[in-house]
Amino acid sequence: MNVRRISPESGNPAWPFLSFLRRSLRLRPPGLPASLPSAFAKAALSRKNRRLPPRGRLRRLLSPPPPTPSLPLPDWPRPSRAPGRRLRSPPPSARGGCAGGGSGRGGCNRFEPELGWGRKSCLAVARGQGTAAVELRGIPPPGEVLAICGSCNSLGSWDPQSAVILQPEEEAGDVLLWRTTVQLPRGDDIEYRYFQGTFLEPQKTGGPCQVIIHKWETHLPPRSITPLEDTSIDDGHFGIVDDVESVDSGWLTCQTEIRLRLHFSEKPPVSITKRKFKKSRFRVKLTLEGLEEEGEDEEDDRLSPTIQQKMPNTLEISLISDTEFKSRHSQPECGYGLQPDRWTEYTIQTMEPDNLELIFDFFEEDLSEAVIQGDALPGHVGSACLLSSTLAESGKSCGILTLPIMSRLSRKTIGKVRVDYIIIKPIQGYSCDVKASYAKYWRDRTGLDVGHRGAGNSTTTTKLAKLRENTIASLKNAAKHGAAFVEFDVHLSKDHVPIIYHDLTCCIAMKKKDESEPVELFEIPVKELTYAQLQLLKLLHVTALKSKDSEESFKEDKNAPSDTQPFPSLQSVLETIPEEVGFNIEIKWICQQRDGLWDGNLSTYFDMNLYLDILLKTVLLKAGHRRIIFSSFDADICTMVRHKQNKYPILFLTQGKCDTYPELMDLRSRTTAIATSFAQFENLLGINAHTEELLLSPSFVAEARSKGLVVFCWGDKTNELENRKKLREYGVHGLVYDRIYDWMPEQPNIFQTEQLERLKQEVPELKSCLCPTVSHFSSLGLCKCSNSTIQARMSESSSSF
Repeated sequence: MNVRRISPESGNPAWPFLSFLRRSLRLRPPGLPASLPSAFAKAALSRKNRRLPPRGRLRRLLSPPPPTPSLPLPDWPRPSRAPGRRLRSPPPSARGGCAGGGSGRGGCNRFEPELGWGRKSCLAVARGQGTAAVELRGIPPPGEVLAICGSCNSLGSWDPQSAVILQPEEEAGDVLLWRTTVQLPRGDDIEYRYFQGTFLEPQKTGGPCQVIIHKWETHLPPRSITPLEDTSIDDGHFGIVDDVESVDSGWLTCQTEIRLRLHFSEKPPVSITKRKFKKSRFRVKLTLEGLEEEGEDEEDDRLSPTIQQKMPNTLEISLISDTEFKSRHSQPECGYGLQPDRWTEYTIQTMEPDNLELIFDFFEEDLSEAVIQGDALPGHVGSACLLSSTLAESGKSCGILTLPIMSRLSRKTIGKVRVDYIIIKPIQGYSCDVKASYAKYWRDRTGLDVGHRGAGNSTTTTKLAKLRENTIASLKNAAKHGAAFVEFDVHLSKDHVPIIYHDLTCCIAMKKKDESEPVELFEIPVKELTYAQLQLLKLLHVTALKSKDSEESFKEDKNAPSDTQPFPSLQSVLETIPEEVGFNIEIKWICQQRDGLWDGNLSTYFDMNLYLDILLKTVLLKAGHRRIIFSSFDADICTMVRHKQNKYPILFLTQGKCDTYPELMDLRSRTTAIATSFAQFENLLGINAHTEELLLSPSFVAEARSKGLVVFCWGDKTNELENRKKLREYGVHGLVYDRIYDWMPEQPNIFQTEQLERLKQEVPELKSCLCPTVSHFSSLGLCKCSNSTIQARMSESSSSF
C-alpha cells in the first residue's frame, strides 16, 4: 500500500502516524534510504502493529534497525520520558469487577484479562541484551525476601524457582528499598510480577533453590515493559500497580500443611472422666515444638543472607462461626474456648511433617478458680501430646485421632480429646507458575446461565432432561444454547482415570443362563470399576433398581450414539467441548450425614491428596484458555484445591437448612452463614448456595457480596423462570439449572458476544462482516468470511482467556 493513497477520509488507523512521518521526513538522518516512508507505511498497516495502541504503533515504527557494517545505527530523537517505562494504564473499560477487597487471606484482581491491555514502554530498539536496574518498596517479615519473575529467560520464564532475588539496600521512609540488576532482551514485550517468599537451599548440589511463596502479585494483566537500552525501573510498592492493590497468598510448593480441628460436628471434642470437670467447658492452647536433631545448632557459612537453610515452622489459629472468622498467629495465655457453634482450627506449615511435637493444654473455662492453689496458670487441667509422625505413619491424608489427656501432677489419664486432621501436600509431578491467577478474579455480570449436568438432570428430578446427563452430547447441547458454563461431576475410576458421572455408585447386570428370566441388578461403587470396564459393561443409574423396565433400558443403552454414553473421561470432555464454554467442575467426595450414614454407603474412599493431584493435573495440563471454576460439597476438598494450585477458583457448595436433603455432619456445611464465613476464611472465590434458602433469605446474597464473595445457586427451584428473575435481582452471579434448551434458543454465550463486540471495536473490517453472529463461534471462534484479515484477528482473539 502506498502512502499517497491514505487520507483522513479513508478512516485508516495508520493515517495520524503517517501524517506525522511526512512532516518529520526532514529529520531523517543522512544515509537512510529515500524509500523509508513507504516502508513505514507498510509497517503501520501490518496486522502486528494494528494490535498496538496508537502511540505503541509509533514506537514500533520509530524503532531503529539493527546495526550493520554498511549502515551505522542512526541517532534517533527520543521522547523526554525515561526509556523502558510503562506508558499507559489500561483504560477504564479494561478494568473488571472485583470479587473481593482483600478479604480472607488474600486480595483480588481488578482487571479484565480478556482485553489483553498491558503497560507498554515508549520505544523499541535494536535486538540484544540490555541492563535494567529494578527497585521496589516493601517490608516482608524477617527471613523473607522480594523477588521478580517474568516471561523471559533472565526472569525465570514464570518459574518462581528461577526468579531473581532483590536485595534490601536502604530505608525509604517507613519501608525498605529493594534493588537488583537484570539482563533483559531489548525490543521484546516482557511481562513480570513480584512475589514475597523464602528461598531455601537446594535439595541437590547445583540444583534450583526451593521457594516458598507467601504473597504474590496477581494483577491482570501483570506488569510489563519493553526495554530499549540500559535503564532504571522504579516499580513503586509491592502489590500496587496504578494505585490498585492485588496480592494473594501463596500455594504449597515444597512445604506440607497440617490442619488440626476441634469442633462439635458429631459430639463434644473434649471428654473428661473426672467427676469434678464433668460439666466444665474448656479452653485449649496448642504449642508447637520441633524435635531436635544432631548438628541443628551448627552454623553453615555457605548460606547467603537471602538463602535460608530451612523454613521455620509456623502456627496459625482460626475460629469460624456463623457471624465471622478470626485468624491469629498468637494465642491467649490460656488459649481459646471451645463452643458448640464454632469451628476451631490450627494450621501448621512445615518442611518436616514427621518431626513435630504438638501439645494441647486444657483449661477450665471459668478461670476464677485455680485447680492447684498458687498455680501460675489457673484452671490448667491437663495436656495431650501428638507426634506428627503418628499422622505420617497412618498413610492417610485425613482422619480422626483420639488422644489421652494426662493430669498435670499425677500424670494419670483424666479424659480424651478427639482431633480431626487433614494433611495437604503439593501436587506431585507438577509445578505451578506465576503467569496468571484467576483464583479470586470475577468480572461482575448479570447472573450467568450454567447448564446443570450439561443439558439437565435426566435421572432424579420431576421433569427429566431429554439427553442423558453428564455426557458429551448433553454438554454440547447446553453450550449450543448459550450456556456461559456447563456444570458436571468428576471422580475417579479404579485405575485413576478422571471420569464424568454424578453418583458414586451404579448398577451392573449379571448375565443369566436362562434369558427368559428377568434381569437382576447389583449396585456397585464406581471406584471399583476400571475405565475400560465402565466403557464396556452394561451399566445403569441406581434409580434402575426401582424401575420395572430396566431390561428395556439396557437395550436402549446398547443402541445409543457414542456421545450419549455415560462415563466420558475428563480429558475427552476438555478436548471436545468448545473452549469458549466455561466449565464448573464439581469434585465428588463422600459426605457423611448427621445421622451417621455415608453417600453411597461408602465410608472409605481414595486418598485425598492422590485423588486431587490426578484431577488437578488433568485440568491444569489440558484446560488451555478455558474458564474453569471448581466446586465441592466437601469443605476439605475446597481447602486442598485452594492451596494445591494458584490458577483456578473454587466455590464451596452448601445446601444450608432445608427439608429436601438430610443434614450433613460437617458443621461448616450446615448453614449458609457459616459456609460464607468458611469461604472467606479460606479465601475461596465464593459459595454455591441452595436456591430454596436464598429465596427465603435474600440477605444471604448481600452478606456474601459484602464480604467480597461470588454467589452461585443450585436446586430444583432454579428451574423456574420467575425464580431466576428474582435471583438475578438479588445479585446472584451464576444460576445452575436444568433444560437450558427450553429457555434459550441456539445462540453464542455471553463470553462469545463480548468477544465479538471487542473485535468490532479493534478491527474496523468486522463492522462490515455479513456473517450471522452464531457462525463466528461455530467452531473455534473463526469467522466464515473470506476476508483473511478478519479470520486472522478472530483467531488471535479466540485464544485469549
